[in-house]
Amino acid sequence: MISLMPTIFFGHGNPMNALSKNSYTEGWASIGKSIPRPKAVLAVSAHWYIPYCAVTSNLNPRTIHDFVGFPKELYQIEYPAPGSRELALRVKDLLVPVAVSLDEGWGLDHGTWSVLKHVFPKADIPIVQLSIDETQPPSFHYELGKRLASLREAGVLIIGSGNIVHNLSACSWGEGDVQPFDWAVRFEEHARELLLKGDDAPLVNYQSFGRDAMLSAPTPEHYLPLLYVLGLRRKKEKVSFPVQGVDGGSISMLAVQIG
Repeated sequence: MISLMPTIFFGHGNPMNALSKNSYTEGWASIGKSIPRPKAVLAVSAHWYIPYCAVTSNLNPRTIHDFVGFPKELYQIEYPAPGSRELALRVKDLLVPVAVSLDEGWGLDHGTWSVLKHVFPKADIPIVQLSIDETQPPSFHYELGKRLASLREAGVLIIGSGNIVHNLSACSWGEGDVQPFDWAVRFEEHARELLLKGDDAPLVNYQSFGRDAMLSAPTPEHYLPLLYVLGLRRKKEKVSFPVQGVDGGSISMLAVQIG
């Protein structure tokens, strides 16, 4: 029987999690210890949201500090994981007929490194990022996930990094324990129920959730990485939620692990 790497969606939240030791980062570290060591990582991050498909092909991807207004210590973090042109070319081939550009200018944005810094702290596993094409509907991203499924058999860990609920305008950062908004709770709970049932269609068509969807995912980029992970799921494959919580009332930190 072929051994499959799991596939995981991470709720990455505040970039300061890169420096923090909290229940979320401890959960990420536990995931790294509990799964098989991957040969490489393919990451789909909310923070590489551009009008075409691209994959990083540089051998030494830079650590991108794509945020403003944070402490100096955060900008000093480097995550010097290598890249993999071999994996980039494999991704490009698997996604045919979709045109995928090989990109040497991008690197690892905080959606990727702020999480993997805890999952794989040695930064010694090759990482490739796949962009999210902002011009395409949710179904496109789900189908791309399906086309990448064979990578799981080759020892590649495919991750999505975003947040199932992500409403920055409603967020209360730094105000202690803030109760989650009722719409955030309903949206996440509905998503969980569908994930456990293996009912992907409503999750792909998440905008049909109405007002709760409008408030929970007012822009799509943090939700769409989940759809790549959903597309990778095999029939009746186990789903678990190794990290849970809501930050600032409106940022879901839920992690979804398949396999």
